[in-house]
Amino acid sequence: MARSAESGSRKVKNKSSRIESVEDSENLPKQKEKGVARKPRAPRAEARESPSAEPSPLSAAPAVNPPQVQLEQVASTRAQPLGDKAPSAEQRAGSLAQGASASTARKLAENIERIEALGQRLMAALSSRPLPNPSIEVPGPELMMTAASAWMKTLSEQPGRVLENQVRYWGETIRNYADTQMALARGQTATPEDEPKGDPRFANPLWHSHPFFSFVKRQYLINAKAMRDVSRNLQVSDDVAGRRIAWITDQIVDMMAPTNFLATNPDALERAVATDGESLVKGLENLVRDVELNGGDVIVSLADRDAFTVGENVGASEGTVVHRTPMYELIQYKPATDQVHELPLLIFPPWINKFYVLDLKPQNSLIKWLTEQGHTLFIVSWKNPDASYADTGLEDYVSAYLEAMDKVRALTGQPRLNVVGYCIGGTTLSLTLALLKQRGDDRVNSATLFTTLADFSDQGEFVNFLQDDLVNGIADEIQRHGIMRAKLMSRTMNFLRPRDLVWGPAIRSYMMGEAPPAFDLLFWNGDSTNLPGRMAIQYLRGLCQKNLFAGEGFDLMGQKLRLSDVTVPVCAIACEKDHIAPWKDCWNSVAAMGSNDRTFILSESGHIAGIVNPPGKKKYGFYVGSRDFGKGYEAWKDAATFTAESWWPTWGEWLADRAGAMVPARDPGKGLGPAPGTYVHEKAA
Repeated sequence: MARSAESGSRKVKNKSSRIESVEDSENLPKQKEKGVARKPRAPRAEARESPSAEPSPLSAAPAVNPPQVQLEQVASTRAQPLGDKAPSAEQRAGSLAQGASASTARKLAENIERIEALGQRLMAALSSRPLPNPSIEVPGPELMMTAASAWMKTLSEQPGRVLENQVRYWGETIRNYADTQMALARGQTATPEDEPKGDPRFANPLWHSHPFFSFVKRQYLINAKAMRDVSRNLQVSDDVAGRRIAWITDQIVDMMAPTNFLATNPDALERAVATDGESLVKGLENLVRDVELNGGDVIVSLADRDAFTVGENVGASEGTVVHRTPMYELIQYKPATDQVHELPLLIFPPWINKFYVLDLKPQNSLIKWLTEQGHTLFIVSWKNPDASYADTGLEDYVSAYLEAMDKVRALTGQPRLNVVGYCIGGTTLSLTLALLKQRGDDRVNSATLFTTLADFSDQGEFVNFLQDDLVNGIADEIQRHGIMRAKLMSRTMNFLRPRDLVWGPAIRSYMMGEAPPAFDLLFWNGDSTNLPGRMAIQYLRGLCQKNLFAGEGFDLMGQKLRLSDVTVPVCAIACEKDHIAPWKDCWNSVAAMGSNDRTFILSESGHIAGIVNPPGKKKYGFYVGSRDFGKGYEAWKDAATFTAESWWPTWGEWLADRAGAMVPARDPGKGLGPAPGTYVHEKAA
């Protein structure tokens, strides 16, 4: 008997030290009670009453069926007559936490009160959301009919193929179930050899070692593959419709990932247990905060909004606002050298976001680096438009480009200047250069284009958003508000990378209860802007859908502008993993220009990180190739030279060769106020 008791207590101790399965956690109390009862041969009640008995957390619990007692007590608190006073949070916490310490019960009561208050705030915030516009929420019914017709056609013409797919799917599902049953019986779980590796969503070891989570993951992957195979094998005559169907399928697959649900997310469950549920309460607080901040819409915060202040710890390079109009502020930066290049440099950032992405912090500030290279640097800070800018069009932005150039030339006394355009700022700069060519104006000495599209013959990932159903919906939205609101633009961009910018942040914030990170780049990404209504429609219909600038010509300011009219020296920088402006389309845009002096640099990484890539870190390298644009982008890259360093110095040499002789530095003075100005602080409504 002694040997048996020792063996039993050892088993209990081993099982209580590490819970590996649902079965262990359910049986643990009974096992420990049984082990304690075997020490003396006296009845259990006497053992508990004996003052010499060693106390334990389990022996302090009620003697008979504690879970049942708790459930009965909870039920009694819920079954009070309507006329009676409702139980307080303390009373409910006491019922739920019977046998726990006083501090645990008190904490539970506090959490119940917090949840009640947060629930009321959440419902109030959700009810404030205006009626949605269905035409910008989902594709039009034509696409759904196209998908349904394609599937019916496949079913009628190739029923054997459909049946084969169904048999394969159900066979894999049944095999997954059988494998799980066998693993449970053997007490092990084996990961299939053909299972994809490297998916960060399934990094938790429980996805591989725990039978339940392993089964859920494998079934999700089976379902995802089946859905993708069907969507990609539909007999759709329209290639664009096929790409859209595949994209929507991918969105559904990502949305239904088991990591997006609390019950099937081991990371969130472990965090909830470790924090006694505090992580879930904090997650609810984060959700309520985001819904309240976004007028009833659920838009997850990507960064800590309170960690940064523009002009203090981001966008803090020293400079002066030297000119202001209703469209923009012109900032001149303080020189960092005694001598500067003769020709000034003017940067036109995109007005989809704010300019300080080029000045996040001193260590990665392109603005600071350019002043250290001896350039008299100016940058445009765009106005964040409201409904009063509804009739502002691309012609107004091109006019603003010309006016800013005139002001820079007047301030520096130079007839010519070098210019930089980033993203849509580069697209509009290309329009401006074409207009200047037609007018015979040679004020621009050279142009640099960061991640710039001007040829939209291949719409890339934006093909899903650039079809008539969604563009018509955007037009209706603009008709209602006068602007393309920042929330719509941000949501569009985020769903191009939903795992990284939607579901991943939502899991960390709402399930794990984590505070948004203090990340300057994500802070900037969330500081978005509105777009004027007229300008947005011109851009979407004329440039993106019809591709007029690269084709028959884009009518603007009395001229028909063509991409071939860009004849100034051009240096274009694109990014290899850019999902907004794919590098192949950027290359094609430069290839269609009429300039005889064209340089193309391909940086590693994406739309922002590939540009904000300072020297010294050796984080991302770049390719630079020949100036022969006649053999296609693949041949260009195959012949290009790779350098494992930032592209900034290479571009700096190119720019210095076209910036003129050195002259005394130009001080901007006091002007209209210090940089970063006032427009950058305006928030989108």
